[in-house]
Amino acid sequence: MVNPALTDKAPTGSTMNAANSGSPGTIYTCPMHPEIRQDHPGNCPKCGMTLEPVLPELEEGENAEFVDFQRRFWWTLPLTVIVTVIAMFGHRLNWFEMATQSWVELALSSPILLWAGWPFFARGWQSVVHRSPNMWTLIGLGIGAAFVYSVVATVAPEVFPASFVSMGRVGVYFEAAAVIVSLTLLGQMLELKARSQTSAAIRSLLGLAPKTARRIRDDGVEEDIALASVHVGDKLRIRPGEKVPVDGTVVEGSSSVDESMLTGEPMPVTKRVGDKVIGATLNTSGALVMRSERVGSATVLAQIVQMVAQAQRSKAPMQRMADVVAGYFVVSVVGIAVLTFLAWGFFGPEPSWVYGLINAVAVLIIACPCALGLATPMSIMVATGRGATRGVLFRDASAIENLRKIDTLIIDKTGTLTEGRPAFDRAVPAPGFEADEVLRLAASLDQGSEHPLAETIVRAARERGMKLDKPEAFDSGSGIGVRGQVAGRALALGNTTLMQQLGVTVEHLLPQAEALRAEGASVMHLAVDGQLIGLLVVSDPIKPSTPEALAALRAAGLRIVMATGDGLTTARAVAARLGIDEAHGEVKPVDKLTLVERLQKEGRIVAMAGDGINDAPALVKADVGVAMGTGTDVAMNSAQVTLVKGDLRGIAIARSLSEATVANMKQNLMFAFLYNALGVPIAAGVLYPLTGWLLSPLIAALAMSFSSASVIGNALRLRD
Repeated sequence: MVNPALTDKAPTGSTMNAANSGSPGTIYTCPMHPEIRQDHPGNCPKCGMTLEPVLPELEEGENAEFVDFQRRFWWTLPLTVIVTVIAMFGHRLNWFEMATQSWVELALSSPILLWAGWPFFARGWQSVVHRSPNMWTLIGLGIGAAFVYSVVATVAPEVFPASFVSMGRVGVYFEAAAVIVSLTLLGQMLELKARSQTSAAIRSLLGLAPKTARRIRDDGVEEDIALASVHVGDKLRIRPGEKVPVDGTVVEGSSSVDESMLTGEPMPVTKRVGDKVIGATLNTSGALVMRSERVGSATVLAQIVQMVAQAQRSKAPMQRMADVVAGYFVVSVVGIAVLTFLAWGFFGPEPSWVYGLINAVAVLIIACPCALGLATPMSIMVATGRGATRGVLFRDASAIENLRKIDTLIIDKTGTLTEGRPAFDRAVPAPGFEADEVLRLAASLDQGSEHPLAETIVRAARERGMKLDKPEAFDSGSGIGVRGQVAGRALALGNTTLMQQLGVTVEHLLPQAEALRAEGASVMHLAVDGQLIGLLVVSDPIKPSTPEALAALRAAGLRIVMATGDGLTTARAVAARLGIDEAHGEVKPVDKLTLVERLQKEGRIVAMAGDGINDAPALVKADVGVAMGTGTDVAMNSAQVTLVKGDLRGIAIARSLSEATVANMKQNLMFAFLYNALGVPIAAGVLYPLTGWLLSPLIAALAMSFSSASVIGNALRLRD
C-alpha cells in the first residue's frame, strides 16, 4: 500500500509534491524486498541494495550511488588494465625481476581493492552481521581471499613451500581480484541505470499535471495561480491548447477535449455545460469554464499515480536461481575452507598449517562467484541485445524469465489492436447523391473547424485532389456538430441530435448508420438545405499485423482478453472481427487493474499489452507488462517489455526469446556449479592421499577463469 504520509502531507491542490525524497515523512524501501521500509536512506539488510523512495520526486537528480561507482570505476580502470597486462606479459618481456613484479602488482592493485572495491567488502560484512548471506558475501570473500593470499605471497614468500615457487616467486593473483572489482562496478552501474527507469513511469505521470490554473475570482478578475492553490468550488478558465487543471464540471462554453492519455478513447470528446472533465486532459479547441470538484489526491490522475506506485511495490520480486542458492553456497564454501585448513593443519604433512592455509585459499579462489555472478547477467545481456535487434525491448531480467510462463494475455484496443488515431473510412451517400460530393461538401464546411475529426475529413478530401469551397459562414458553438454556408447552400454536419434540432429526417440512412456503429466506427450526418444527403464515417483502423499476431498467440496456447475504454458495442464489434471471445468495454484504469488481479487469483499467469496512460496500473500489476513503442511514455515506463514498432507479433518473438534465455541461464548455472562441485574437493586436497595431487591457487584461478569463459561463450549462443 502507498504510505498515507506520502499523500496526506501534500498541499490541498497538489497531488504531485509528496514524493520529495529529501522531505520529512519520505518512506524508503528496497526494490527487491518491498517489505523493508524505513524513514531514512540506507542499504537493504537482506540483499545490500540501496533503498529508494516509495514515490520519487518529479525533478530527480542523478543517483548518488551511480555517481560514486562511476568515479571508482573510471579512476581505477587504467590500473586494472596495467596490472593485468603486467601479470600476463611481464615475465615474458622481462620488465621487472619477478619478486619486484609482485610488489609492483601489489602497489597497483591496492587502490582498486581497498578503495574501488570497499563498498563490496562493506556489503559483504553487512550480510554477515545480518545473517543474510548473498552474492556480496561471495564477492567479498572471493576478492578478499585472492588479495590477502597475494599480499602474503609478496610480503612473506618464505612461508610457502618450495613447490609453490614458480619463475622466482610465489604466484600472486592481484589481477584476478582487480578484474573482478572492475567488472562488478560496471555491472552495478548498469543495474543502477536500469533501476532508475522503474520510477520513470510515476515521474511521467507527475509531469502530466499542469503547473498552474487560471482562476476566475468572484469579482470577475482572472488570475494565474499555482495548482496547489486550487480549492474545491473554484471557477477555472481553460483556453484552447491548455490542460484541464483538476477534475470538475463545465459551467460555460463548449469544446473538444482529448482524454486519450487517461481514458484510452481515441476520439476527442465534446464537452458542454454540465459535462465532467478530468484533470490533465487536453482542451483542443474552444474555451471552457469549469468548477473544480476534486483536487489533490482525489483527482483521477492522482489515483492512477497511487495505483501505479502500489502495484510496483506489491509485486513480489523474482528470486533468481543464483540468489536462491547463494546463501547455502557461501556457507558451504566457508565451511569447506575452514575444514580444509583444520584438516591439513592437524593431519597433513609438514609444514601442515601452511598447506592448510594454501588449500583453504585455493578453495575460496576456485569458489569465487565470478562464473556464478555472470551466469544470469550474461544471458540477459545477450538476450536483450538480440531482442532489441528484433524490435523487442526488455526492461529487466524478470520480464525475460516470466514471459515464457504467461497463459493469458489482456490486450487494450486503442493503439494496440488498432492504429490509435482517427482515419477517414468512407462516405455513404443517400439515394441520388454521390459519395465524392458528400465528402467534398463536408470537407469544405469543416475547413473552419479545429476538431480532430474535421481535420481527418479535410485531409481525406485533399488527398483525393478535391477542390474545396470556402465556407461563407461557420458556427461550431453547438458542441454536437457544425453549421455554415458553402456556395450559397446551408450545410450541417454532426450527430443525430443536431439533425433532430434542425428537423432533418435521418430514417432512410438509419440502418446503415447503426451497422457502421456496430463495427466500431464514428458516424456523422451531412445535411444540405435541410435534407440528409449522406454519412461521413471515421474509424480507428485495425493494424494490418494484428490478425496474424493474434493467430500466432492463440496457436501458442494463450487466452486472449480485450479490455478497452471504448463503448461495449464498439468493443464487441472489434472482438468479433478479430475472433476474440472475451471482450470488456467501458473499462476505467481501475477496472483493468481489477481484471488483472481477478485472473491472477484464478491462477493465471497474466500479461497485459497496452499503450496508454490508462493502462499503466494494469501494466505494472500484470506478471509481464507489454507496451507499444508507438504509445505514451508512461505506458512504456510502466511495462517490462516494449514493442518498438507497436506490432503485437513482437510478443511471440519475445516469448520465444524468453524460453531460449531461461534455458541458457540454467545451462550457465549448471556450468558454474559443476566447476565448483569438481574443483572445490580437489582444491581441498581430497585426492592428495590417493594421487599426491594438490590444486594450487594458480590452477584454481585458471579454473575460475575457464568457468567464466564457458559461461560467456554459452550466453553468446543466444545471438544466433
